[in-house]
Amino acid sequence: MSDEEKVEETKSEAPKKKGFISEAKLEMLIAIFLGITAVLTAWATWIGSLHGGNQSTNYTKSNNASSEGNSLYNEAFQSVVQDMMTWNMITEYRFDAYLAEMKGDTTQVDLIMEKIDTIRKDSCTEEFDAAVQWALDQEEEVSPFQKEGFLESYYADAEAKLQEAQDLLEEGMRDNKNGDTYNLVTVIYSLVLFLLGIVGIFKNIPNRFAVFVVGVVLLIAATIFMFTIPMPTGFSIGSFFGK
Repeated sequence: MSDEEKVEETKSEAPKKKGFISEAKLEMLIAIFLGITAVLTAWATWIGSLHGGNQSTNYTKSNNASSEGNSLYNEAFQSVVQDMMTWNMITEYRFDAYLAEMKGDTTQVDLIMEKIDTIRKDSCTEEFDAAVQWALDQEEEVSPFQKEGFLESYYADAEAKLQEAQDLLEEGMRDNKNGDTYNLVTVIYSLVLFLLGIVGIFKNIPNRFAVFVVGVVLLIAATIFMFTIPMPTGFSIGSFFGK
């Protein structure tokens, strides 16, 4: 055998260098990350559905609170009209009492004042009667509704209920946005599953590894992004296992 043939035989028998990662290790990594991605996809889908449920609940509560607030507003308006009519009646009786006093008819004055007291007792709420007394104590002729904050007090419950409806609506809108964002995360996870699933069609290990790395990078980015999204209001995983 010539020297050249011996050199060629030696080269052919020389052990081949191992690649950066073996096929067996790559397949094991793919299987692990497929499992992780599947679990995270299920988690994102579940949390997104909880946001959707909260959105529907908050929208319903908002509509109910809005209807109740409008009803309270109408009741408050009717109360204002009724109390204004009562005040007008008191004002008329006070004018009659003034005329009777000018005539010196004390009996008529006492009778009219008794009527005013009866009206205040039977037709005035505690708050309105206090406002009436405030108006009567002023040196100038004023209306009880000129008392600071009194007119607004009629609508306090309605305003609070309407504000509650607005808060619930905004919370529902946030749930809708967060639910849509979780859906986006689910789409990215689906893309990761696709990339990890097609790794096997590539024969070249470096190509397989490149596709695998792209999928892992997307997985990590989507997971980091998912943890920046708020959880559903009142969410507690322990509540799902309680009685």
